[in-house]
Amino acid sequence: MSLRPDLAAIAEMIPVGARVLDVGCGDGALLEHLATTKQVDGRGIELIQQKVNACVARGLPVMQGDADTDLIEYPAAAFDISILSLTIQATRNPSQVLGQLLRIGRRTIISLPNFGHWRIRVSLLLGGRMPRTQALDYEWYDTPNIHLCTIADFVALAKSNGASIERALALNEAGQTRAMRAEAWGPNILAEGAIFLLHGRH
Repeated sequence: MSLRPDLAAIAEMIPVGARVLDVGCGDGALLEHLATTKQVDGRGIELIQQKVNACVARGLPVMQGDADTDLIEYPAAAFDISILSLTIQATRNPSQVLGQLLRIGRRTIISLPNFGHWRIRVSLLLGGRMPRTQALDYEWYDTPNIHLCTIADFVALAKSNGASIERALALNEAGQTRAMRAEAWGPNILAEGAIFLLHGRH
């Protein structure tokens, strides 16, 4: 099974044989890919029991857990890489979750949708209502995305948590990536989302 382009870009950042924690791992597609192509020692946490069951059926070591409350149980630097893919905007306390991920992983990979994309700006300006996009396809009243942010917002959050940005990729509507400067103004307007490779204080 082929990976989504954004997950393939995340996989490319991970070294062979790394210890990996994938938080919000969904159906385990990324973990399975990493295990078979890069021989990682991978673990997963997933909130939704049905997705946990799907992971276990694939033979993946995934447990049910909540990023907001359960990451504190892991020791510092327990993993080479901690991953949070398209999930930080759905957590109750993104700053706290990011801090825990930076503590747990020697490197942390975060991907997120960009609420600053020009289509969202124009839709909000002209339509006067919270917009729906392919990346944020929910009505305002039933969305799990409770802390929407822009790329610039996340860069500021990473800095406030003492993280260094080692690499940054912009995502287009198809999930394809291109390198970007983290603080460049262009991606904050033009990118549908972004992927960051971070290094915390260890």
